[in-house]
Amino acid sequence: VNGIEIYSMKIDSKVTSRFAHNVITSRAVNRGNVHKEVFFDVELPKTAFITNFSMTIDGVTYPGIIKEKEVAKKQYEKAVSKGQTAGLVKASGRKTEKFTVSVNIEAASKVTFELTYEELLKRQFGKYEMFIKVKPKQLVKDFEIEVNIFEPQGITELEAEGTFITNDLQNIIKKTFSEKKGHISFKPTLDQQRTCANCSQSVLDGDFTVRYDVKRPTPDNLQIVNGYFVHFFAPTNLPKLPKNVIFVIDISGSMSGREIEQTRQALLKILDDIKEDDFFNFILFGSGVHTWKETLIQATPENLDEARKFVRGIDTEGMTNLHGGIMRGIDMLNAAHEGNLVPKRSASIIIMLTDGQPNVGVSNTQDIQAHVKKAIEGKYPLYNLGFGYGVDYSFLEKMALENKGLARRIYPDSDAALQLQGFYDEVSNPMLTDVELNYPENEISDLTKNIFKHFYDGSEIVVAGRFTDNNQNSLTVDVRAEGANDALSYTTQQDAEQTAKAFQEQEYIFGDYIERLWAYLTIEQLLEKRIAATGEEKENLTAEALALSLKYKFVTPLTSMVVTKPEDFNNQDGIADKPIEGIDIFTVLLYLRSQVFSNIFFSLLSASPQVSPYLYMAHPTWYTSVDGDPHFIISVPQKEDAICFNINENPGAVLNLINDPVTGITVNGELIGDKRANTDGKIQNTYFGKLGIANKHLDLKLTVTPEKITIQNGNEKTGFTWLDSVTLQQEGLTLIINRKKDLVLSMGSGASFVIVLHEVWKKHPLHQDFLGLYTLESDKLSEQTHGLLGQFFHPIDFTILEVHPGSDPKKPDATMIVKNNELTVTRGWQKDYRRGPKQGVDIPCWFVHNNGAGLIDGVHTDYIVSSLF
Repeated sequence: VNGIEIYSMKIDSKVTSRFAHNVITSRAVNRGNVHKEVFFDVELPKTAFITNFSMTIDGVTYPGIIKEKEVAKKQYEKAVSKGQTAGLVKASGRKTEKFTVSVNIEAASKVTFELTYEELLKRQFGKYEMFIKVKPKQLVKDFEIEVNIFEPQGITELEAEGTFITNDLQNIIKKTFSEKKGHISFKPTLDQQRTCANCSQSVLDGDFTVRYDVKRPTPDNLQIVNGYFVHFFAPTNLPKLPKNVIFVIDISGSMSGREIEQTRQALLKILDDIKEDDFFNFILFGSGVHTWKETLIQATPENLDEARKFVRGIDTEGMTNLHGGIMRGIDMLNAAHEGNLVPKRSASIIIMLTDGQPNVGVSNTQDIQAHVKKAIEGKYPLYNLGFGYGVDYSFLEKMALENKGLARRIYPDSDAALQLQGFYDEVSNPMLTDVELNYPENEISDLTKNIFKHFYDGSEIVVAGRFTDNNQNSLTVDVRAEGANDALSYTTQQDAEQTAKAFQEQEYIFGDYIERLWAYLTIEQLLEKRIAATGEEKENLTAEALALSLKYKFVTPLTSMVVTKPEDFNNQDGIADKPIEGIDIFTVLLYLRSQVFSNIFFSLLSASPQVSPYLYMAHPTWYTSVDGDPHFIISVPQKEDAICFNINENPGAVLNLINDPVTGITVNGELIGDKRANTDGKIQNTYFGKLGIANKHLDLKLTVTPEKITIQNGNEKTGFTWLDSVTLQQEGLTLIINRKKDLVLSMGSGASFVIVLHEVWKKHPLHQDFLGLYTLESDKLSEQTHGLLGQFFHPIDFTILEVHPGSDPKKPDATMIVKNNELTVTRGWQKDYRRGPKQGVDIPCWFVHNNGAGLIDGVHTDYIVSSLF
């Protein structure tokens, strides 16, 4: 393709005791006669951690180095400042994240990319699943997938399938297993890869999945190696516990159409699977809260028929009273237990489905979390399903984790009903409750999670830890749980010698795999705990997870992998980053690159004495502004990023933008609306139609409207129009009017401002002329400066977490930590008109909703004042 040939690609996976070590090796050659950019592009499981990446160019290897995120970021920014390409990991699908890196290769040169990642395979529905994305994008002469599995318990079944596997390719999958070893290989020839006889297009485009399970003569399997242990717990042939399920369903208006239809489909299928000894109920929330029955109802055939009629009639209405819905469900479940309406030996769960954010009743997410946690009191798990991209997923995840459950995103595709049903299937067969795996406290340190609310059929509990004495070679575990008929209680024991006998086939073992498995599981659980933690606890969890990530060289949300590319081949530093959820990273890259260009451009301009303050200060890192309807843009130089928010208020309102009691400078703005008021009762689009800038120490006032500029100095008034070209200097005032474009203003020794004039077509039926305000040299104002803009003249810090797709595919959502608040923000763009009203530039920023709530001090109405001066 374009002179670049991938002549070899091999995916080599070694699995030992469910822990997978995967190496993807890709070799390419530049067959062109000029240097070309070569891309290594691969999708990895979201649950995996990258542990190594290297490039070998003409025999010289350039390794990736894992660093703490901020350290890596500086190296990354240095690379971007040179306009160079970065390698990174970003979300690309439901199960995968994309890793991409590129390098320029001389003509006739070769490059080898090698990526290593590790993951603990989870057991679901009675099988472990390993997922490999196959997408070489061209025919590959030497293509191979090889999987070697070693399980000391013995393998009972092994299967492999691919979404792209045709009848012709089916026989190419070679599969063998016996006793403890399993092997799978897939090695199609060039002709077998073609979509047709002489096509150059590859049929290899899809998912390759390996599934297997192990023998279980006992419920437990303990393995001890070099001072570390892992305990696998998956009892079989247990009687199923009755379950008590409350479904809390969002029926707000945003669920209308396909979403509510898919929800109905899923619930009808779930009703077919509910057992007769189960109890259940439905709670619907829109603006209000509706229940099917007043209490939980047993799943008799008659009640199930009635429930199906109810589900078929579910329709949407109103807004999103999430708090009311979830609290009604918890109260109902609590009442059922207190009144002995459900079996004493049963498993209770709440499953909530929502596609929006709470906006009726209690809408503060922190208050909702506190109420829910207090009401549940750890008695049963809460599972939150976030439908679509408009949900506050971080809120749902945090609330679920605080209550022994988990959150799951339901993607708004044609199979959403199957996704909902699939999740229910995972939790539909509880076998045990209150599972405790207890280890001798004086022998074990750094134990992973060992208490579990439920154990579900077909799953597995994994606990790992290390011995305080590295030479210890035996372990005793006490197992306690509650079953359908009685309590489960027994002791199991294992010694290192038994493990050693099982692991005589050393070629299957990659390094200290149990130690790495322990580190992987520990990091994963620390990051999970961190989501729901705050303050000092969160800091400690972060520090612990970071230390382990660096020690064991895992790319996690706290670390990055820096790839230093060779000088001779257009030296580029890339970064492999591990997000929690996806982000349109290319937007960020373009923004950073534009900042670097602008910095150089404007520093050159500033070297000339003729350059106006407007051009000199049009530096993308040092400004705050308000423009448009009205949208505020706040630069955060230390983050090389920006925050933005809108203020929605009625025409005629005057907002305090800047107030500095030390220099005496104030800036207020009066809103105007469209010529024609909205008829649906909503707040009008508004803009600044008048600005008042004053310096009370100089008794100086400037009034600016789209028609004229008036200066009042004491009792003297001077007026100008926007048709004038003016340069005015008098005591305490410098004013430059660029005809019908903008004006630059300085008062005393304080900050300077640019006011941009936006003119619309005079006969426009709706819009009016309006003004935009841009601050320059804001550091000349005092530390006591405040106002909607002024408060941001002081340094502000923020952290972005949990980036994930938003309702607009081009604008991801995220959680922002700012001023000790957690806000849901959206990646977007706002227009910057510092170069003139006709030259608007899109500035990427994190958009804070609800009139800047949580970002600005107080609420936006605190900034309404009585007049311009």
